[in-house]
Amino acid sequence: MEKDIGKINKNDMADIVIRIDDFGGRLGLTIREFITSDRYTGFTKSGVKIAAKDFQKFKEMINSISDEDMKEEVQETQPEPGQETLTKDKPEEKQEEEIETEKPGEPKQDLPDY
Repeated sequence: MEKDIGKINKNDMADIVIRIDDFGGRLGLTIREFITSDRYTGFTKSGVKIAAKDFQKFKEMINSISDEDMKEEVQETQPEPGQETLTKDKPEEKQEEEIETEKPGEPKQDLPDY
């Protein structure tokens, strides 16, 4: 069984495809990249499969996200002396996000269990 649910454009060469399938005899929701290029057209290895038995939990988690949660906020910060301020007026410059990494032996962030 395969049922395409929809797709979201990721960039000029890739879409994110959401579908219900029973790949490997296991029914579930699959979210994968589909690329179109001169060298290859098809699904990539990038993606995730939500087993049918876990779909209700996944749906509850997704539905718990509000529109307010997904609003992008513009953070205004004061530059340190000698540093240039990045603004929306300069789209060619990118701001880097600080990424927190887990250290071995440290507990992972607590997430709600649905």
